[in-house]
Amino acid sequence: MRIAPEVADALADGRPVVALESTLVSHGLPRPRNLDVAREVEEAVRAGGAVPATIAMVAGEARVGLDEEALAVVAGGDGVAKCGVRDLAPVAARGGHGATTVASTAHLAARCGIRLFATGGLGGVHRGARESYDESADLETLARTGIVVVCAGVKSILDVGATLERLETLNVTVLGYGTHRFPGFYLSDSGHAAPWRADSPGEVAAVVKAGHGLGTEDRAVVVGNPLPAAEQLDPELHDRVLADALTAAERAGVAGKDTTPFLLDRLHRDTDGASLEANVRLVVRNAELAARIAAALSAA
Repeated sequence: MRIAPEVADALADGRPVVALESTLVSHGLPRPRNLDVAREVEEAVRAGGAVPATIAMVAGEARVGLDEEALAVVAGGDGVAKCGVRDLAPVAARGGHGATTVASTAHLAARCGIRLFATGGLGGVHRGARESYDESADLETLARTGIVVVCAGVKSILDVGATLERLETLNVTVLGYGTHRFPGFYLSDSGHAAPWRADSPGEVAAVVKAGHGLGTEDRAVVVGNPLPAAEQLDPELHDRVLADALTAAERAGVAGKDTTPFLLDRLHRDTDGASLEANVRLVVRNAELAARIAAALSAA
């Protein structure tokens, strides 16, 4: 594993660092917009008072903090694998390039001592999981990884209620940031309550600090940061397009790990890019909030 000098220096000095995933860059956004957004997210972390650490596999090496050359490889390469935790070793052994998911980013960040991670939306329990057993590896990883994850909730294409039930079973603490409602990714409200609420970076830091005293520091704290209602995707448009996309996926026989990119692509296209713009807004907002929480933790 190679840690960028800026990130290593910040960690050694106890200064705030925020980990960022790379799957959004390589698989979640269209080119060349993806590279611009990656830089924008890193700048949001800096604006919040922390050092950004985008994580990826580059030429078989886990990189924590990417320079411009490495970021361009992840953003522009056609052979960049989507890497969950289970995929890291095969990609490393083959000397390949890989973009890290929520699970693998959290795993690698925690190994370096990074305590904050910003992403868009978590993976979770897929619709129809009673028959397919399709559940994101994000959930099990969060149950055994001591990191704070700032997100806009669970991707709205998933079964949000079932995902919250799984997070409860796995004893993962879930906070709504400034709200009693759990955010719905593109939407401000998923339709489900958040188990707990925090209204400031200091309150989130206090929860994390209390967890260390109680022996729960070996699992994640999920902070659900909703888009403001004025910035969310129109709920009626979202529901209509998602229903059509789910029908199209079933007809096309799309299943497993191909389901999420298929549905997100349909949402981007059939909302004329509105869902893409909402996605960018929420990722940037999460990065800035994660930086503020990281600063509060460093000062605690």
